[in-house]
Amino acid sequence: MPLLEPDPKALRPGTPREPAPDRVTDRSAGGTPEPLRSELTALLGADKVLWKISDLVRYASDASPYRFLPRVVLLPEDLDDVSAILSYAHGEGRDVVFRAAGTSLNGQAQGEDILVDVRRHWTGIDVLDDGARARIRPGTTVLRANTALARYGRLLGPDPASAIACTVGGVVANNASGMTAGTTRNSYRTLASLTFVLPSGTVVDTADPAADEELARAEPELCAALMEVKAEIEADPELTARIRAKYTIKNTNGYRLDAFLDGATPVQVLRGLMVGSEGTFGFIAETVFDTLPLERRVSSALLFFPSLTAAAAAVPRFNEAGAIAVELMDGNTLRASVSVPGVPADWAALPRETTALLVEFRAADEAGQEAHERNAEAVVAGLDLVRPAASVTNAFTRDAGTIAGYWKARKAFVTAVGGSRPSGTTLITEDFAVPPARLADACEALLELQSRHGFDAAVAGHAAHGNLHFLLAFDAAKPDDVARYDAFMQDFCAMVVDRFDGSLKAEHATGRNIAPFLEREWGTRATELMWRTKQVIDPAGVLAPRIVLDRDPRAHLRGLKTIPKVEAVADPCIECGFCEPTCPSKDLTTTPRQRIVLRREMMRQADGSPVESGLLDAYGYDAVETCAGDSTCKLACPVGIDTGAMMKGFRHRGHSRREERLAALAARNFRAVETSARLAVGIADGLGKRVGDAPLQAVTRLARKAVRPDLVPEWLPQIPGAAARRLPPTSPAGASAVYYPACVNRIFAGPDDDFGLSLAEAVVTVSARAGKPVWIPRDVAGTCCATIWHSKGYDAGNRVMANRIVEAAWGWTAGGKLPLVVDASSCTLGIADEVVPYLTEDNKALHRELTVVDSLVWAADELLPKLTVFRTAASAVVHPTCSMEHLGGVGKLRTVAEACADEVVVPDDAGCCAFAGDRGMLHKELTDSATSDEAAEVGRRPYDAYLSANRMCEIGMERATGRPYRSALIDLEHATRPTLG
Repeated sequence: MPLLEPDPKALRPGTPREPAPDRVTDRSAGGTPEPLRSELTALLGADKVLWKISDLVRYASDASPYRFLPRVVLLPEDLDDVSAILSYAHGEGRDVVFRAAGTSLNGQAQGEDILVDVRRHWTGIDVLDDGARARIRPGTTVLRANTALARYGRLLGPDPASAIACTVGGVVANNASGMTAGTTRNSYRTLASLTFVLPSGTVVDTADPAADEELARAEPELCAALMEVKAEIEADPELTARIRAKYTIKNTNGYRLDAFLDGATPVQVLRGLMVGSEGTFGFIAETVFDTLPLERRVSSALLFFPSLTAAAAAVPRFNEAGAIAVELMDGNTLRASVSVPGVPADWAALPRETTALLVEFRAADEAGQEAHERNAEAVVAGLDLVRPAASVTNAFTRDAGTIAGYWKARKAFVTAVGGSRPSGTTLITEDFAVPPARLADACEALLELQSRHGFDAAVAGHAAHGNLHFLLAFDAAKPDDVARYDAFMQDFCAMVVDRFDGSLKAEHATGRNIAPFLEREWGTRATELMWRTKQVIDPAGVLAPRIVLDRDPRAHLRGLKTIPKVEAVADPCIECGFCEPTCPSKDLTTTPRQRIVLRREMMRQADGSPVESGLLDAYGYDAVETCAGDSTCKLACPVGIDTGAMMKGFRHRGHSRREERLAALAARNFRAVETSARLAVGIADGLGKRVGDAPLQAVTRLARKAVRPDLVPEWLPQIPGAAARRLPPTSPAGASAVYYPACVNRIFAGPDDDFGLSLAEAVVTVSARAGKPVWIPRDVAGTCCATIWHSKGYDAGNRVMANRIVEAAWGWTAGGKLPLVVDASSCTLGIADEVVPYLTEDNKALHRELTVVDSLVWAADELLPKLTVFRTAASAVVHPTCSMEHLGGVGKLRTVAEACADEVVVPDDAGCCAFAGDRGMLHKELTDSATSDEAAEVGRRPYDAYLSANRMCEIGMERATGRPYRSALIDLEHATRPTLG
């Protein structure tokens, strides 16, 4: 065991608690049982089989109120793997559930036997026909697909609020629609073709002209049975009319029986049936979409009404005026959304009855936009709007930032309201649709129903399409609360079906919570046809049992998950999964959601149980050590949950008192540490040049084994040599700003091809050239932004350095009169934000007087307007750092890059490199995994410059791509240098 290996018990909850009724039982503590584990390992390979109890628990939850523990989790890489899994399941009598993003709200992504992850190895998009179509793999997020299509002026029809995280495969499997899709732009209407694998293992590409002939040869009984059902439906005029009527409004409850009416051949019928089948008919391996025009001229307004019914009554008028979206938010939703960054604080005091409509018009050109705005203003003139808060304008705007803020508040409905629910309660998200003309009546009926059952629910929805969403919170550990939820559901289904002839699921798909009520909506005849269709396509019942069809009338109460209280920073989490695509460790170990899910399971367990012990054994590496701590999860989470902060807290808990004292000692003596580090880097660089990197790697690997892998970095060939001992000379006289070279740039040199100047020399030179000279204080050595200690959870050292840098910066800047320009984005973030909680009260007052500016922002705002560009590179690719994302400075980085190159590319797959100071040297596998997609994209073509904003990120990206990344400021100095010589 390494000398300073942390004790896993340090992470044990240790709080008095009763075991939860839905805890994972001790018999599952060993993970996947034999012979299942060994048989699947032999079939697929060990790297495609996840079997530890921690693996099973982290996949047991999704965004729904349900939780089911799989027996094993598989990671297929290709169609051969999928076919092999299905063949094994048939032979062994097992069942299979496919899971992509796990953002589904009704338990569709959960299974109790074999769970198959079809996100990790199933991403990619090919844009076809100049953007008119797109071939998309099922694990690709909607946001990623639309990012690629945007440069062609196109987008996908479905636009769910979870686009940041939900995958295209899941969207098709659930026929999820969103704000604007309605019944005409959803997957069923905009899919050109599908490639899917049937339960038998047969692969069907509906675009293949020979598809029907090949299917008839491979599956003659299936083809004949499908045509029988089709003929039976068509022979029944009453049933046919009923099916057509059901799809005049949004409806994802049950199977698409209209596929039998719309498809002329077995393949065409199957193409329609696969949409909205929730993984019960087959695996969607590839989609081809007909895309839609991206209308960039946007006018939006957030209009406030005195009541929900008043707002609902206005919806038809905006529909008639041509609005593409009319979104409703009730008072509870509006008040809860103040937890979303950027939402006006005065919404917290809005009257409970207040309701808002987010109305949007889109056009292709100025004339179309002006016409829309005239129509909109005419509607507004006839409305009785209210202004219950100072921030309310009730006016249409074209301002992109304001519109983005409106949509951020709207899309945060589930997470913001769910995050504000009472601690320990389970969240239920329901969605239904009624004919749009009856929306106001449906709102009144829903409010009365909620009140009668004691629920203070929140309501929002796609009002333009008669589609409402609402949330309920209850304690799944209390039988009385579960009974109250059940009684509500019985009355709710009766209301939607009997009073409004509506859809019990408009866009979230049937799932586990509506399956028992399917027949209530569709009637016996249509429901039995759905059971028959399932039997025809999946006669062995291999795929996703009990997810769409379930004859158990209490199935919606089975598997409800308790939500035990965890650390305060993560307790509001509703496990929505929005954080997962941004997480650097998502394809290596765990995601932010999974880190919280695992922690909650620990809290469900009795202290010291075998399951808790198994989870703790894995949690140190899988959750704590391989968290980059970049907190991009906080940016993606609508309510700002910072799982990175929780992991840093756990790192602190794992430290011994001795470690904390040593870390604080290093902070107090950082001048000597800095000098020693620069000397060590220089010596190592010299040795590496003489004897190669292998001996250095061997020595550091031995040290890591002896001490602790999470403390001793491994030498990497990409580590640069030492920086110059002396910084460039400057003067405080006439300085426009104080320039703070970060310690990383005082220790490590820049890349070899840096145009002859270090970063510090480039910043000093280009600032003077712009008439904005900067001054480097003589005593910067020995100071640091404190991120070194903050990221590792060394609180004592963090406090020492945080207070030192703020006191020093206050003195350097003459009490805040000059800005402090910092040349590493992570250090800018550290000094501007992250040091604050560790400051004394006096130093918090000093910090408030400081203006901390990142060097790229300084260059874009203060230098560029006063500089002349003499030369540019033909092309540059930019790696935006996660710190620049936090600072809101990515646009400034791009502005500087665009001054230096004729073509600037930000990769679609750009994300956190996870080098995170030295974490890329502590766990190089983390950076390798985090950068793989971006590196592949960058490697598809050569660029003349590779630019970023942080030295350690540049090292990480050089390791990933083999290309020399450097600060964009070095290129800016070169581009604006009057003469070269």
